[in-house]
Amino acid sequence: MTGATNKRDLRTGRSVWADSPGLGVSVRPLTEAVSVDVAIVGAGISGAFIARELARDHSVAVLDRRPPLMGSTVASTAMLQWEIDLPLTALADEIGMAKARRAYGRSRAAVDDLKRIVAEEGIRCGLKDKGSLYLAGDDYGRRALEAEAEARAGIGLDSLFIGPADLRDRYGIERTGAIVSQGSASADPARLAAGLMRRAIADGAKVYSPVEVLQAASDPDGVTLLTDAGHAVRARTVIFCCGYEFPKGVPTPGAEVISTWALATKPRSVCPAWLKDMLVWEASDPYLYFRMGQDGRLIVGGEDEADPIAHDDPAKLKRKCETIARKLKALMPTLEFEIDYTWAGAFGTSTTGLPSIAPVPDMDHAFAVMGFGGNGITYSVIASQIVSAAVRGKPDPDADLYRPD
Repeated sequence: MTGATNKRDLRTGRSVWADSPGLGVSVRPLTEAVSVDVAIVGAGISGAFIARELARDHSVAVLDRRPPLMGSTVASTAMLQWEIDLPLTALADEIGMAKARRAYGRSRAAVDDLKRIVAEEGIRCGLKDKGSLYLAGDDYGRRALEAEAEARAGIGLDSLFIGPADLRDRYGIERTGAIVSQGSASADPARLAAGLMRRAIADGAKVYSPVEVLQAASDPDGVTLLTDAGHAVRARTVIFCCGYEFPKGVPTPGAEVISTWALATKPRSVCPAWLKDMLVWEASDPYLYFRMGQDGRLIVGGEDEADPIAHDDPAKLKRKCETIARKLKALMPTLEFEIDYTWAGAFGTSTTGLPSIAPVPDMDHAFAVMGFGGNGITYSVIASQIVSAAVRGKPDPDADLYRPD
């Protein structure tokens, strides 16, 4: 079967990453009041990066109402790109070219930093260097992508526009053009987060789960978190890393939560050789994006919908993933695959495609990290750098880029 599957074998509503090996993270119940330097609310990929960074020189407590990694982290397709959802030229229209260049440069550096961290910590997460193929679509066509590639090249980013003939000859895809870039990557997001969290635990961090934070109150000396365990957590600094769930009382201007869908094929799908080394996405709305994992699975996503709860509908999951498979087959007719997993999740967007990494208004000693856009894991790296710098009293020079207006 091509683009289909045996329904008895289909793992519906479950991310492929939830079945990854090596996801064990030591957790404990909250049985007494705790006092620490830093409390992190959220044990996903953002919380893991920040815990790993701060546990080396601070006492750290991580709290989550779910088991670690089981929020938006396992819903990710883990295309570790430096390219932002909004092209450089379009981002410049929103925030000015100087800031747009800084944002793209910081994103590019963050992917390199991620690769370095994985290597230094010896994390086995299937990390692989990848190029990126950005296809012309109904949002940005050939002329827009030509201008985009020129703008990127002008600030030293490795991007090259190719026309329809080259695109057809090199990749077998019929579009009016594309941008080929280097410097991205892919990985198993659950194994990456687990490896980071285990590193933090080895440095003394403690993970409490399941524990839900019911209320947070700040004073001149820190923050007190009241929990459903009946015990308080006291911290000099609290960092909310709630993925695509907006913390209560934290303003998020220009941002919204939508729904997205994804599928994974069975291993060893029949694909062109170049796909092993490329991430593919298109300049359309909704857009299709896909990549190949190390085991030969295709990881495919798209069909985003501006509804924060649509991803909970099982019937819609079936229809959306059928549409995704059909679009993939139409774009690349030579692909042969069987669907193995289908899942859906919440997804955060912003008008700029940039995340929010900022102090919580009207709450001293508190930060909120919300990774809007398709670069969630890349933004998690940036968040760990910006927040840890602030905790250590050494402000990050790019912090202004990620503060909501």
